[in-house]
Amino acid sequence: MSDQERYTGEIIDCHHHVWRKNDMSWLSGPKVPRIFGPYEPIQRDYLVEEYIGDATSAGISGSVYVQPNWPLDRVIDEVRWIDGLNRATGWPMAMIGSADLFSEKAVDVMQQQKELSPLLRGTRLQLHWHEREEFRFAGGPDRMKDPIFRENIAALKDLGWLFELQVFTDQMDDAATLVADNPQTTFVLIHAGMLIDRDKETVHRWRAGMSALAEQPNVMVKLTGQGTFVHHVDGELLRFVAGEVVEMFGPERAMFGTNFPVEKLWTTMPLLVEAWKDALAWLPVSDQADIFAGNTRRVYGLAPDA
Repeated sequence: MSDQERYTGEIIDCHHHVWRKNDMSWLSGPKVPRIFGPYEPIQRDYLVEEYIGDATSAGISGSVYVQPNWPLDRVIDEVRWIDGLNRATGWPMAMIGSADLFSEKAVDVMQQQKELSPLLRGTRLQLHWHEREEFRFAGGPDRMKDPIFRENIAALKDLGWLFELQVFTDQMDDAATLVADNPQTTFVLIHAGMLIDRDKETVHRWRAGMSALAEQPNVMVKLTGQGTFVHHVDGELLRFVAGEVVEMFGPERAMFGTNFPVEKLWTTMPLLVEAWKDALAWLPVSDQADIFAGNTRRVYGLAPDA
């Protein structure tokens, strides 16, 4: 191999979902605004067998499941179900659960989850808020300032868990403060900070927010979800985001993921993986290997044979 060429090695997916439609009201009930637009084609079961077929067709050999918003009173059931899938199929190899981090009972719930499954590596509760209603998830832009939430985040270090951070640009300064206040906890920024478009002012503000987060050494970044706002695989966008993330955070703090089945709304897994390989081909092969597999193995504690 030359020092720089297109990647052909191991791939671990750091961000995907599987689900049963009836477990989540946003899939089984009336449609609700989502940041990725109309989603009728994925209002169905997306089971682990289908995911394994998608993943292996694209050369992916391991994965990390991320919670897709089960009801917060059923997050223990979710962990039990995913653990059972792993026992039956070997997939996924690790899991990010969820809990109501605005509840004083959250630590007890997370402890129960940890006792249920050795796959747990952390938790996610989406904090993103935007002036556009269809982009919102959290109840307000500054929910991460809530004292109970902050107490629960502080408790993650004792669990040995990371926090999957999902925020928009205008929330990144507050997020950087949260991260700085919890230096022993790893924070994983989802979808590379969710750049909405490439207008000059949008990019300027996104860069400023990302730079604030990059100053915190306990932040990792997921190269995922770049079809969210454009609804197709945009190779130029992937190259731009990858270049910016690597420049600010370094290749040792970036991880590749598919965000399937959401991205299945507009692409196949092989096409998505190939597009990301193209977007990262300018890097040395060793750096590509870190982004496609090594960093995910390290951050999520995957066994060498996972």
